[in-house]
Amino acid sequence: MSLIKSISGIRGTIGGKPGEGLSPLDIVRFVSAYATFIKKGKKRARIVVGRDARISGEMVRNVVVGTLQGMGIDVVDIDLATTPTTEIAVVAEKADGGIILTASHNPIMWNALKLLNEKGEFLTAADGQEVLSIAEAEDFNYSEVESLGNVSHKDYTKYHIDSVLKLKLVDVEAIKKANFKIAIDTVNSVGGIVIPQLLEALGVKTIKGLNLEANGRFAHNPEPIPQNLTGISDAMREGGYDAGFVVDPDVDRLAIICEDGSMFNEEYTIVSVADYVLSKTPGNTVTNLSSSRALRDVTEQHGGQYTAAAVGEVNVVTEMKRVGAIIGGEGNGGVIYPESHYGRDALVGIALFLSHLAHKDMKVSELKKTYPEYFISKNRIDLSPEVDVDAVLKKVKEIYAKEKVTDIDGVKIDFAESWVHLRKSNTEPIIRVYSEAHSMDKAEKLAKDIMTVVEQCAKR
Repeated sequence: MSLIKSISGIRGTIGGKPGEGLSPLDIVRFVSAYATFIKKGKKRARIVVGRDARISGEMVRNVVVGTLQGMGIDVVDIDLATTPTTEIAVVAEKADGGIILTASHNPIMWNALKLLNEKGEFLTAADGQEVLSIAEAEDFNYSEVESLGNVSHKDYTKYHIDSVLKLKLVDVEAIKKANFKIAIDTVNSVGGIVIPQLLEALGVKTIKGLNLEANGRFAHNPEPIPQNLTGISDAMREGGYDAGFVVDPDVDRLAIICEDGSMFNEEYTIVSVADYVLSKTPGNTVTNLSSSRALRDVTEQHGGQYTAAAVGEVNVVTEMKRVGAIIGGEGNGGVIYPESHYGRDALVGIALFLSHLAHKDMKVSELKKTYPEYFISKNRIDLSPEVDVDAVLKKVKEIYAKEKVTDIDGVKIDFAESWVHLRKSNTEPIIRVYSEAHSMDKAEKLAKDIMTVVEQCAKR
């Protein structure tokens, strides 16, 4: 059993004793804390609740909605909905916040409460910490019978799709004219409801659907990374499809498959979409420190400025607002397009990518070859509990002081043709090591060299 509390919400496995997993009692406590935070200074408040299709979703929703009612908060229950749909619904409803019931790419036994503010964006670190403090104090004031919250039920799927179609750079006519044949894998969650509807609205007539039934019984590991996508890769090769799209259970991450069944590489989802957006509306971009340098290269080719933010969607969004970025996201397949909203959105990613592909009039594999080629190696260093990880990272920073070093989130060292990013875990004595270079051999060698330095520093 696991229960992880963080500034962005609460995540855990279903079952077990309170405090050891995501039990109903833990859900009540944390939702009560969030409701207390939202109600501060208000006579009445309203919160949107949406969920992915995982098996525990209905149980968690019932507890969440009942708790909010007990706190005197009105609930807009949009039930099965993507994370970006819920974010958009908060704004459309002029609500005071939102709760998304999803454990994202985590396996079937997990669920989580992701917390939004009135803008439909994830809570800031300060706000998240306040919610945690309220939960720790357990100083809740539940409503009397005449003041209990009301519940309304709405479906925001069509609203979300319509909002995507209205984006100026989504070229529905070009997509229709291209007559694309598309394969999709929605891993038995809410993507199976919304992605086929989106593609049909975009004028795609031939759609091959894998794992469309939104029953929460994931047909494979739900994280959209190459080792989990063999099914759609085979379908692409056998069916002559032009492109393949894979989403995670809450549909904020998008992986793209080439027509030959090979991976487009999820790091290049934001790169390709940004290339299209920048070609029409030049400007600045932002991704996190662990994302590919390819976006920087493409941004500068279009005359814009690229900025790296600390890891985490809320950090990327904050930096995007600071520099006025017209597009940004994360290398895990997350596209954030402010013209729509400040949240990762696979629907927006699909619509912009197909518009780009239609304008380019080339195969997906050919489009991939137009971008700078980089490879990322992901590793970890396991340290003994007594090691002061912060002190180790400080020593590494000093050793590489002559290089460009960024320390807003761990230590990132930028070399002329490569980079390495070291981040400590908040729960274990671990340092995660991401490295990137123009070949996998070079990326892995860089990681190995830096890991040797880190291990030496840990022994001093």
